[in-house]
Amino acid sequence: MATITAVENVSLDGVMQAPGRPDEDSRNGFAHGGWGQAYSDEVAMRVAARGMAGEGALLLGRYTYELLHDSWGGRDDNPFSARLEASRKYVVSRTLTEPLAWANSTRLGGDPVDDVRALKVSGRENRLVILGSGVLVRALLAAKLVDVLQLSIAPLLLGSGVRLFADESVRTPFTVTDSVTTTTGVVIATYERAGS
Repeated sequence: MATITAVENVSLDGVMQAPGRPDEDSRNGFAHGGWGQAYSDEVAMRVAARGMAGEGALLLGRYTYELLHDSWGGRDDNPFSARLEASRKYVVSRTLTEPLAWANSTRLGGDPVDDVRALKVSGRENRLVILGSGVLVRALLAAKLVDVLQLSIAPLLLGSGVRLFADESVRTPFTVTDSVTTTTGVVIATYERAGS
C-alpha cells in the first residue's frame, strides 16, 4: 500500500495560495502572490532535495499540475526539473483529456477519493507525493487517506487567501516525526497520521 505525503507551504494563518510567484494564483482577488519567495534558503533546499530523492510518484490536482507543467515542464537547467520530468504523475481531473501534455502523466478522472484510494492500495506505487493541490488534499484529509503532512510554515500572517485546512476538516490525530527551522524562520515540520 502506498504512503501518501502532502508537501505544503503555508503561512502562520494556514494560507497556501500562491507562495511561489506573484502571478501564480490570483483567484478571488488574492494579492499576496509570491509570499514564500522571501523565505527560501539553503536549509529549505536541502529538505526539498531530500524529499525529491526518494522513490515515488506525484499526485496532483489539475490546477497544480498545469502550474508545475508551465513552470518546470521541458526544462533541464536544474536537478528538480529533471526529477519532475522523469516522475510518474497522477492527475486528478474531470476536465483534462488524455494524452496529457507532460511526460509520464496519467489522468484519474472518476471520483477523486475513490480513484486515489484505489491507486493507494493497488501496489503500483510505494509512495505518492502531493505538492500544493489544496482541493485534493482537503478531500483526501477528510477521507483519512493522507499519511504524512510536511508543512513549511512561514512566519507570516496573510489574513486572506485559500487555506490548507477547511472548516469541515475531520478530527485526525498526527504525530510530529521531524522538525527543522530554516535560517529565515520557516519551520519545516513533518507529521505522521496516528495509526497509519
